[in-house]
Amino acid sequence: MTTTTPPEQLRRALGAPGSSGRLRAALGAGSQPDPDYAPVLVERCAVEPDFFVRDMLTWALVRHPVEITVPLLVEAARRGPVRARSQALHTLSKIGDPRGWSAIDRSVLLDADDDLARSAWRAAVVLAPDDRREQLAATLATRLGTGDSQLRRSLSRALAALGPAAAGPLASAATDDDPAVRAHAAATAALLDDPDADLGAAAGEVDRYFATGGGHADR
Repeated sequence: MTTTTPPEQLRRALGAPGSSGRLRAALGAGSQPDPDYAPVLVERCAVEPDFFVRDMLTWALVRHPVEITVPLLVEAARRGPVRARSQALHTLSKIGDPRGWSAIDRSVLLDADDDLARSAWRAAVVLAPDDRREQLAATLATRLGTGDSQLRRSLSRALAALGPAAAGPLASAATDDDPAVRAHAAATAALLDDPDADLGAAAGEVDRYFATGGGHADR
């Protein structure tokens, strides 16, 4: 008689047609962590369509030993579909282990897919070693003045989260030939000037610059 292993039971539960069942399965895996669950959870993260289930999968992975989860997530972040890579980066940012930095490189920070790039920015500002933060800011600054409103706000938040390391790249961008880059740099620099400011409200300055034509006028 063949006995189904707990990891296989979890895999089946996470593949249930109803999202409520998948949510309960992810909750159970996080409530009673088992090293053998980690590969199954990472595997499911790559294909799970429901936001709330993905969030629970991330929580469950955070509850597992980093020695097991981080290598699996780094591998998932480097290859595969965009959703899988993005979710892996998101989970690495939640775990916060420095070894997750190995999943970040220039290509993913500048990826043409906005969702993947945004996930990489968020993970990078959490995971970057101190001696790499200025270089990270310089790479992110090359995206100033590009993308839609949501992407510009995300970029401003990421640069602001880098603190003083972003000051030099933003100062350089403020003299760029492209007025859109200059406007975005100026709005982002305002977040660094007032660290006590409401980040969400301050990031709205980016939108104001573009909405009023600031991104197309000399300053």
